[in-house]
Amino acid sequence: MPSNGRVILEVKNVTKKFGGLTANSDVSINLKEGEILGLIGANGAGKTTLFNMIAGAFHPTSGEIIFEGRHIEKLPAHEICKLGIGRTYQIVQPFSSLTVHENVMVGALLKTNNIAKASKKADEVLKQVGLWSKRDIQGKSLSLPELKRMEVARALATEPKVLLLDEVMAGLNPTESANVINLVWQIRDSGITIIIIEHVMKAIMTLSDRIYVLNQGRLIAEGTPEEVAHNEEVQASYFGRKKYA
Repeated sequence: MPSNGRVILEVKNVTKKFGGLTANSDVSINLKEGEILGLIGANGAGKTTLFNMIAGAFHPTSGEIIFEGRHIEKLPAHEICKLGIGRTYQIVQPFSSLTVHENVMVGALLKTNNIAKASKKADEVLKQVGLWSKRDIQGKSLSLPELKRMEVARALATEPKVLLLDEVMAGLNPTESANVINLVWQIRDSGITIIIIEHVMKAIMTLSDRIYVLNQGRLIAEGTPEEVAHNEEVQASYFGRKKYA
């Protein structure tokens, strides 16, 4: 589903301070319905802090976050998730005593109290991410690529309109990363708009319709992958003055 140009999410002049540390400073981004938006920057640039504010884990020190015309910057995480913003986490933490199917049901139960409906939804997304055959084993028994897919499945089970993917390719080999790229495209084609944080540059350049670049908490560039790759400030701060190839 290509972008229709309608802005579904706006982050306006957002700043987040932790005591004397400013993690994000006056950051503004917008997300158009149907696109895959990349968010890149060196470690400590403030990418995950921005995700945490969009998803409600943190509240901004100042600024606004607007989702489908509604201010969400002061809402708790579970309310934001119910509105339609799902997310994954950098460090995958499965419920170790639960099966893969039960892990994903946890996400589905956000939208329903009906166990049968939650179970059906979990089955649907497990098939979507290619984990159906693993549904009855314990989550802790999965390999790293499988854990990443289960994390995506749990987020998909909340039926998001916007999905925040936080380094879902970290630690994966090139073949595994290619499989995740295909999965992300499938998710977008199913009607879900995506923001993705990723350090695998070939993946982010392949996937993204547009990219925002953060450096030390500040936004330094925005544009198409090609525009960002040729931006001199991005090359200096992120690519070590070497153009992306």
